[in-house]
Amino acid sequence: MGYRIFKDSRGTEWQTWDVVPRLGDRRISDRRSVVAQPPHSDRRSRSDRRILTGHRSVLTQGLDGGWLCFEAPSEKRRLTPIPADWLHCGVDCLEHYCAQAKVARRISSAMDVIKIDD
Repeated sequence: MGYRIFKDSRGTEWQTWDVVPRLGDRRISDRRSVVAQPPHSDRRSRSDRRILTGHRSVLTQGLDGGWLCFEAPSEKRRLTPIPADWLHCGVDCLEHYCAQAKVARRISSAMDVIKIDD
């Protein structure tokens, strides 16, 4: 995994790294086949009978080949496909890639939590 930090022309600092999912994580759709319902009645209201015990994310279409992640204090973006020259290109080119990237949802982390003293 490559990693770079750069400041854009507005002074915003961006952390940039490439994300290439493992083969097992590259699931982009539900692979289960349709199962015929049994003849007896079932009290469950959902048609999907699987029990969700953990979180396994399904990749958004187009991200299965990986993406370039750009993260600033207030914003996160993803660019796909990963440009071949991103590790060695100039800051202007990296800023151009960042401008092309799509805004991504941020997941809060321990760094995002503000402690309020009583």
